[in-house]
Amino acid sequence: MENDTQRTAGGTQQLATHGLLVLFGIVMIYPLLWMASSSLKPNNLIFTEPGLLSGAWTLRNYVDGWNQLGIPFGQFFMNSFTIAVISVLANLVSCSLAAYAFARMSFRFKRPMFALMLGTIMLPFHVVVVPQYILFHALGWVNTFYPLIVPKFLAVDAFFVFLMVQFIRGIPRELDDAAAVDGCGAFGIFWRIIFPLMRPALAVTAVFTFIWSWNDFFTPLLYLTDQQLYTAPVALNSFLDSTGESDWGGMFAMSILSLAPIFLVFVVAQRHLVQGIATTGLK
Repeated sequence: MENDTQRTAGGTQQLATHGLLVLFGIVMIYPLLWMASSSLKPNNLIFTEPGLLSGAWTLRNYVDGWNQLGIPFGQFFMNSFTIAVISVLANLVSCSLAAYAFARMSFRFKRPMFALMLGTIMLPFHVVVVPQYILFHALGWVNTFYPLIVPKFLAVDAFFVFLMVQFIRGIPRELDDAAAVDGCGAFGIFWRIIFPLMRPALAVTAVFTFIWSWNDFFTPLLYLTDQQLYTAPVALNSFLDSTGESDWGGMFAMSILSLAPIFLVFVVAQRHLVQGIATTGLK
């Protein structure tokens, strides 16, 4: 009888826990559902009938929103995709090389430089906005993709460097010694031994870099002035007009389409993402 009582109490507690998780999940996903519902409503019904299932649904917002800005929205998707893909490739190469240097090589001021790199993680991005803008303006890079892409080739994302350093430190040094005996130099050890074994950490870097680059609004807004060069987040902001009528339906429709690449990337890479985060945290 006592075991039955304990089993019943455990089942009730488990049911309550799952109920709370479902409730919190609904609360978290409700804004996305509301945006998807609003993208199917005429503008005059979005705020007057805010319910998920109220109002007459139509696909007109997707048709009109695609060409609302005078340029097919696919152009903005292509701009964002170009920046995100190049940023991913640049981060994978530069951050992995920097991490290999900090984790395996010996050089002067290694520890102070590593500490300085970690310090940049705590430095707010807005502190360096003005110096960076002055530098890029002097180089003639304003209104180009260069300010958004070139820094990625210089391993400026200290978080990913630190992530890879921790992962490389968990790889046995005996593998390096064996490769050195076979005639591999420093770069050969990195390219043939370390880099292939870093797949989980590289997957985490690739996914987060793509998401952060795709969602970045402030930096493209700062450097891009030609509408042809706008990224998707900056283009979405153009649907809002403070002096006239804003196209809320078109903005919500294009926002839903803008979420699709991120969703696909996460679904495809979620196994590698979880494995990478778990593996880099083992040490």
